[in-house]
Amino acid sequence: MIMVAGASGNIGSELVPLLLDRGRTVRAVVRNADRYQEPPGVEVIAADLHRPDSLAEAFRGVTAMFLLGGFADMPGLVARARDAGVEHLVLLSSRSVIGGKDDNAVVRMHRVSEAAVYESGITWTVLRPSGFMSNTLQWRDQLRSADLVRAPFADVPIAAIDPYDIAAVAATVLTTTGHAHRDYALSGPAALLPADQVAILAGVLDRPLRFAAQPDDEARAEMSRTVPADFVDAFFRFFADGEFDDSPVLSSVEDLTGSPARTYRDWALAHADAFGT
Repeated sequence: MIMVAGASGNIGSELVPLLLDRGRTVRAVVRNADRYQEPPGVEVIAADLHRPDSLAEAFRGVTAMFLLGGFADMPGLVARARDAGVEHLVLLSSRSVIGGKDDNAVVRMHRVSEAAVYESGITWTVLRPSGFMSNTLQWRDQLRSADLVRAPFADVPIAAIDPYDIAAVAATVLTTTGHAHRDYALSGPAALLPADQVAILAGVLDRPLRFAAQPDDEARAEMSRTVPADFVDAFFRFFADGEFDDSPVLSSVEDLTGSPARTYRDWALAHADAFGT
């Protein structure tokens, strides 16, 4: 039994069918089971990973699990997994931890999560991806009313990764040997500016999309309406102050899965309907 925590998310929703295709028994853990459209043959458990004491049923019979970092009590959550008999834990982290600073909230969150796994006594594998291509779904509201995308950090290239590729790597390390106590940095196949992504999206959607750089003060105010202040600061430290370079392109997706990392155009074609076309 493989447990996928956050099964309704960008990565979990891709991982569950990949594990099913490999003939594995899968338990999908979500916060709201009524909103989750599970593939046939998947057991669904509603639980809150911020409350490890709610997970007794979710862990029953589980031998391996996929877990996102950043929950409120990572040591308690991982201890529950260990005590329930989980033998292999695959943790989603971030490559910002590589050379990152401990006083950066994003780096600190992921390092705390990694430390909980390292100290758990469970066999672990850590995945450290770049930024997600799916982050551009935040442009949907703008595109409902105009052909203009305004976004921050206009001069910052990111080798964004398709969540499908993270899921493909997770499926590989969950179902094959040789990945115990390994950490893998992952990236997409090209470092793109926001304007590059908008141009690609314009071709996929067949719309005359344009890009405009959003001023830092406006972007900070907008982000602060929905994102905690220390995380807003973290992102500005990364991309406005240059504290983190997310542009290096790595071959690790192909090395681990045997298939090249998907391009932003591949992702956009697969998710065009999400933009209302």
